[in-house]
Amino acid sequence: QVQVVESGGGLVQAGGSLRLSCAASGRTFSLYAMGWFRQAPGKEREFVAAISRSGRNTYYPDSVKGRFTISRDNAKNTAFLQMNSLKPEDTSVYYCAARFSPLQDMEELVVTAEHEYRYWGQGTQVTVSS
Repeated sequence: QVQVVESGGGLVQAGGSLRLSCAASGRTFSLYAMGWFRQAPGKEREFVAAISRSGRNTYYPDSVKGRFTISRDNAKNTAFLQMNSLKPEDTSVYYCAARFSPLQDMEELVVTAEHEYRYWGQGTQVTVSS
């Protein structure tokens, strides 16, 4: 089992940047595919970014593509979400999630479906003012 804790949220003006971190503890971080999701008040949780175990493969929805970058440092058991050119509509609680993917053929697997992730953090608030 792995535990994940997000940090780095806050208040930023439109056009600004934030870097979220997701610190993992427990089982071997490098065996987990990682993802970021967000949920705004009154809306369903939505996928934001995903990265494979190796870090070589990433995937983004069109809403954040070109503005957000997911990365990971397996030596430090941490995943990151760099968010640039932030917009007021990016305001949400951002969640980090982990999916145990131990098989060799899962090394480059990118997981975008929420139900595939078993381990979730408590979330960090990101507020973008106009």
